[in-house]
Amino acid sequence: MGSSTILVVGGGISGITAAIEAAEMEVPVILVEKEATLGGRVAQLRYYFPKLCPPTCGLEINYKRMKANPNLTVHTMTEVLEIKGEPGSYKVKLRKRPRYVNENCVACGECEKVCEGERVSDFDFGLGKTKAIYLPSPMAFPLRYVIDKDALAPGDTERIQSACQYRAIDLNMQEEVFEIECGAIIWATGWQLYDASKLDNLGYGRYTNVITNMQMERMASPWGPTGGNINRPSDQSIPQRVAFVQCAGSRDENHLPYCSYICCLASLKHSLYIAEKMPESESLIFYIDIRTPGRYEKFLRRAQSEAKINFIKGKVAKIEEDPETKDLFVIAEDTLTGKRVRERVNMVVLAMGMQPSIYSTAVPGLPVDENGFVIEGDGIFPVGCAKKPLDVMTSNETATGAVIKALQIIKRA
Repeated sequence: MGSSTILVVGGGISGITAAIEAAEMEVPVILVEKEATLGGRVAQLRYYFPKLCPPTCGLEINYKRMKANPNLTVHTMTEVLEIKGEPGSYKVKLRKRPRYVNENCVACGECEKVCEGERVSDFDFGLGKTKAIYLPSPMAFPLRYVIDKDALAPGDTERIQSACQYRAIDLNMQEEVFEIECGAIIWATGWQLYDASKLDNLGYGRYTNVITNMQMERMASPWGPTGGNINRPSDQSIPQRVAFVQCAGSRDENHLPYCSYICCLASLKHSLYIAEKMPESESLIFYIDIRTPGRYEKFLRRAQSEAKINFIKGKVAKIEEDPETKDLFVIAEDTLTGKRVRERVNMVVLAMGMQPSIYSTAVPGLPVDENGFVIEGDGIFPVGCAKKPLDVMTSNETATGAVIKALQIIKRA
């Protein structure tokens, strides 16, 4: 006898979509997410395609559907260790890290006020800090604090426990390893930025004003570390000229051999952020090819008409810094004119490539290709960017398709 449960691994937009749609078919669904909150990359964006909605637009209604569905069980801070079995009858070993805050938490924030320890915010890609006890995102689900024990300052434990009138602090929580049975697995672990420090010629990590495209998203977000202001990291000034370097790590045999699909669109979107906030500022986009697939061709025309963009066709060879002003020099060959260009800008945004989140993590029983993308099997169905580089809309379409396949598996079991 097989299992009628569907396991969804990954709580980003495609995992949430798959979990809700499966649960609404009245089958038991378990959703696991390794971070302390659901939402994934979409929660970190200012706007997302195709309608340029803020994250609240899509996530809020989905969270309401999740709360109302008794067929859905959610485990955050949980990752898959091993998969055994066959379609219709899988045994999956999971590990759940301690949050140190129990379900009594109402996210009142009193604990955060008295906490003195700080940590670098990974949600903000290192651009800001949080307290050692923190809400994982402005739209956290579950809406509950989490503690980074290593970041606690002396005396924080007592201060936090005294401030919490709900007795939600439990520093004795332990890591749990447990096993579940399921009939089908939908794999939705999403993507991570390619490591920008591997691109030695582009200066990330050496030059303060070279940032990644996701750091740009956090700057532009009203809930980000700068409150929605796009400022140079070195001095918080308003940049008058911003360069965007396309294919940073993508379409390169030494790094990611494939196109990351959304990078050109992201930079065009960022040029609109700049036009909205700083109408006098100029965007320079260094590109190999501008790729705006399908109906996004309209978006290219919109960006060209609404933003001050100087398109330069050429792969960036090198970025240098003026040590006094912290301005940057972007050096490339303009392949349309055949001339070498050296443009002085105030800030550079790297359109970093998209890499599967599990690239460096082998999960026994999970088939992947040479680039770390999950290969579809008889009972394991990758969706979203665990499958290949995709935008949000197409990720959700793959999630819906995977639900149909998973339902077929469990109905046969």
